[in-house]
Amino acid sequence: MKDGRIFEWKVEEDDRLCTLQDVFENVSQSVGFNIEFKFDDKRNYKDEELVRVIRAALQVVFKYTKGRRIMFSSFQPDAAQLIRKEQTAYPVFFLTNGGSEIYPDIRRNSLDEAIKLCLEGGLQGIVSEVKAILRNPRMIAKIKESNLSLMTYGQLNNEKEVVYLQYMMGVDGVIVDFVEQITSAVAQFSKQVHHDGKEHLLLLEKRLLSEQRITPCSEDEISYFRNLVPELIHS
Repeated sequence: MKDGRIFEWKVEEDDRLCTLQDVFENVSQSVGFNIEFKFDDKRNYKDEELVRVIRAALQVVFKYTKGRRIMFSSFQPDAAQLIRKEQTAYPVFFLTNGGSEIYPDIRRNSLDEAIKLCLEGGLQGIVSEVKAILRNPRMIAKIKESNLSLMTYGQLNNEKEVVYLQYMMGVDGVIVDFVEQITSAVAQFSKQVHHDGKEHLLLLEKRLLSEQRITPCSEDEISYFRNLVPELIHS
């Protein structure tokens, strides 16, 4: 639903679930896909089981993609690495909550472990829960120094200030629920900040645009933006 609520889908009453092929054939070619491979957190999978699922999806992708932009992702560490072994045409990202929850598999428990997994498996980047990045922004530089891309997900990404903060810190992309609204809000952000911060914000924009974000924000600059949303970051 538009307000974020989730309702149970009953195939017998509502409609059949669409297939991956349906999505490829009916969604505009201009729309890229982030195809996430989901597995049960409580199960231990053999590689053969993971490969069977991955190959079934890849058959559809290679048959129907027709030049569409594609990326793959998974919270399952072995699956993420196997996706990369099975194909090299599209980037693969490891999904992590960055330590917000603890799992028996230590590879899921921190951004440091996520970096290690990506480097060992030849993955292209990390998709982290946004709070893990906001609470430890120094990890952005460490991820970039490892030649990995960084994206984030999470409910906080529906807050325009949080998205703008990540842009300033050098995050490559964000996953949001309300794409049009957030895009529009961030574009107008400089018009909405309070008067005392306006000059500082515009100077930041000018510097970052001229340097194409090659130089990370300073600690003072990061602190300025974090102070805009402290109750969100630490909740």
